Amino acid sequence: MTAPSAPPLRQAWDRPANPRPIVVIGTGGIARDAHLPAYRKAGLPVCGVYDPDQARAAALAAEFGVAHVYPTLASAAAQADAVFDVAAPPMAHLAILEALPPGATVLLQKPMGLDLDAARAIRSAVHARGQTAAVNFQLRYAPMMLALADCLARGDLGMLLEIEVHLNLATPWHLFPHLVPNPRVEIVSHSIHYLDAIRALAGNPRGVFARGFGYPGSPLADTRTTIILDYPAPLRVTLSINHHHDFARRFQDAAFRVEGTEGAAMVKLGLLLDYPVGEPDELWIVRRGGDWQQVPLAGGWFPDAFLGPMCNLQRFASGEDTRLATQVDDAWQTMALVEACYAAARQPAFPIPQD
Repeated sequence: MTAPSAPPLRQAWDRPANPRPIVVIGTGGIARDAHLPAYRKAGLPVCGVYDPDQARAAALAAEFGVAHVYPTLASAAAQADAVFDVAAPPMAHLAILEALPPGATVLLQKPMGLDLDAARAIRSAVHARGQTAAVNFQLRYAPMMLALADCLARGDLGMLLEIEVHLNLATPWHLFPHLVPNPRVEIVSHSIHYLDAIRALAGNPRGVFARGFGYPGSPLADTRTTIILDYPAPLRVTLSINHHHDFARRFQDAAFRVEGTEGAAMVKLGLLLDYPVGEPDELWIVRRGGDWQQVPLAGGWFPDAFLGPMCNLQRFASGEDTRLATQVDDAWQTMALVEACYAAARQPAFPIPQD
């Protein structure tokens, strides 16, 4: 690890000095479980919520002490000086963006549409309306991932050689019934987090190799994925994702393994183990010749990672940050990588030579 005199690894995004009021559009599970708990934890002001399901919006507002439940999207869009947190399904994003005022500041829930054509339309709408918009790719902002990125930036692990994402667990897909009709599920709704986090750590790959699989008895199109990301040597990047290891906890796993010439890091994605209850996230780092050391974490993926995109967006809008990390043009590149994975999965494998 870093020398004792080195400052602690970064684990949180700086808060905006003068936070603007937040209007949450969409009051489903992600708003209840992550967005509003994160904003309450950080003291960011939520001035109102809107959802076509007014009863659900009212219940969420009461639970979190939010003053206003807007009766229409137009009334929510009229809130002065607001930052609009769009926690709605991706197929609704374009219509919501077009209902928000030109020049609005917007955080869109991931994914940025369900395919690359939708992502292009969203990007075009944001540019045409002069809006400042980011996409809530929040894993890269989780305490353990910010600390890992800081570790790599300091050179603590030397030259980056390996990134492996390994999931072998039982995901309760019944909690997400809206995914059943989707022709694409696992990569665009789940592994997109890992693809975006890898881009944040290592930049854009040159290409991909991929395969996606369903599971017997599952109504979902695909829930098991293998991906190899093609980076210049010596970096090797792989993802092995299985959401159906329902054979007790012992060998279930959810981890990032990162190795360099001088050290290695292991990240445990505890949230995914027994989701949504989860286990604590973990970050372990070792230097060559040393012992593994656990880095104390100041929070977890839920809800703390959800502060990063909102804080970065607010600070960028006020001029405190010079870079909007997941702005729509960068988010489009994550969507392009997702699209490449699906395209690669349709390609035939190289045939084995025959006599």
